[in-house]
Amino acid sequence: MMTVYLTLFAIVLGVNLLPAFGPPTWSIIVLYGLNSQLPLPGLVLTGAVAAATGRFGLAHGFRLLRGHIPERMAKNVAAAGRLLQRRKRNTFLALGLFALSPVPSAQLFEAAGLAGIRLLPFTAAFFAGRLASYSLYAATAKGLEKSSLGDTFRHSLTSPTAIAIEVVMLLLLFGLTQFDWEKYFGEDATKR
Repeated sequence: MMTVYLTLFAIVLGVNLLPAFGPPTWSIIVLYGLNSQLPLPGLVLTGAVAAATGRFGLAHGFRLLRGHIPERMAKNVAAAGRLLQRRKRNTFLALGLFALSPVPSAQLFEAAGLAGIRLLPFTAAFFAGRLASYSLYAATAKGLEKSSLGDTFRHSLTSPTAIAIEVVMLLLLFGLTQFDWEKYFGEDATKR
């Protein structure tokens, strides 16, 4: 049974290390649960830990890229990070919005890594949100009983809506690097 959990962990971790166009983790958890004898709470917990670990790793990878992007872009994302972290309430609101939403989170973690945002609280909020959302998806999964993991992966990679959302998120990430946060919000607003 431990091998099944480790396999699930490896799959979810790998998907959450992808910078874009990965299948939704909830679908893996639900379909894995429907096709195995593992209890859903164990699947949800394993999936949430693996997803949070993967996104944390993705953000760290993008943090390492900060030194390799043009200075203007690095300055812009650093200012955005300072602006977001200026008030704890801003950070919690932003985290709450995406932690429970079905919106792809890869680009948010990429932006957090580039902006130098403190990743542990960011990842903890993501983990808590994913525990809740994965539990909800798993509990309402009866309609997926006849689906296969391959069909779900194929749909997530070929669905025009899923592709459009990923492209929009990538464009927003690029826009984050291009927007002069200090110019529009004032230098004082982005200073720590």
